[in-house]
Amino acid sequence: MTRHASFGKANKGGKKRNVLKRFERVDVLKKLGRWDSKTATRVTGLPKTPILP
Repeated sequence: MTRHASFGKANKGGKKRNVLKRFERVDVLKKLGRWDSKTATRVTGLPKTPILP
């Protein structure tokens, strides 16, 4: 009997994602200087951001 392909992958989390989570997008906006924590209270409808290395 063989094992399913999803079991036992050592590099399962090592793949680079092409989608950022909200807190990661806010961090990128802060690095780019496009996030003002005083006026920006919403985290929905964020502008698209490049994925920084």
